[in-house]
Amino acid sequence: MFARVASLRLWLRRQWLYPWIGALTVAIVIGGQPLVARSADLIQFLAPLVQYVQLSNVSDAQEISLGADTNRALLNDKVKIYQNSAANSYVDRIGQRLARNSGRPNLKYTFQVVEDDNVNAFATMGGFVYVNTGLLKAADNEAQLAGVMGHEIGHITGRHSLQRLKQATVQQGIGSLVGVDRNQIAQIAAQVAFNLPNSRNDEYDADKRGLGMMIQSGYAPTGMPEFLKKLARGSSTPEFLNTHPGASERVSRLQGMIPNTYRNRTEGLSASAYKQNLRSFF
Repeated sequence: MFARVASLRLWLRRQWLYPWIGALTVAIVIGGQPLVARSADLIQFLAPLVQYVQLSNVSDAQEISLGADTNRALLNDKVKIYQNSAANSYVDRIGQRLARNSGRPNLKYTFQVVEDDNVNAFATMGGFVYVNTGLLKAADNEAQLAGVMGHEIGHITGRHSLQRLKQATVQQGIGSLVGVDRNQIAQIAAQVAFNLPNSRNDEYDADKRGLGMMIQSGYAPTGMPEFLKKLARGSSTPEFLNTHPGASERVSRLQGMIPNTYRNRTEGLSASAYKQNLRSFF
């Protein structure tokens, strides 16, 4: 109990005390300036702090709305959805199976296949996951594909995209979600999802969450590290492995996290069944 109280006090200091100390300091520094100038400067300083606090308290409904806006921005500018209903249905079926065993099953998840030969997948807030056709072709079996998708769902359940959006909006000096053009926020979120790499800790966290989803969903958890190992051995490094941490380090950590009870599980490891599905997509 004492630990929880101490943790709460630390959180409160981070969320409220430090920003207001900073605001007070600025107010003192500019205290000798005319009142109008002081007000303008103070508002300009406080604006990013207001945005930071607002994005720290986004509800699930607000996050889903932000995700939908981001999805529209991505589809308008950055990605092209693969027009094959069988491929999209297949990926959606795998994704929904995993999402039911995620830390946030209440979200309405949307899984889409992107027409792109690069071996890549990414996710944004609110339950939106994107899987490239190049990744579908690169996987040897469904368990490997499920491992990548579980990792991306892990970014959503860990609210990693939301945290990166928070940082990006503060850096750009956007004052508040209230009254700000939604398209502007969506464009920033799209840039974050498409271009900004996740941190080392976020990648490890998504790996752990994704592995747990695979186990809970009945898949062979070995599919996740095996796919990373395969890609790392390739002649060219896929885009989503170019950021830290390195693939070999992730493989070692994942292999160490798989309980002995599940190491011999075979669900999703059939290469022939997977290739048969792919033949109807491409």
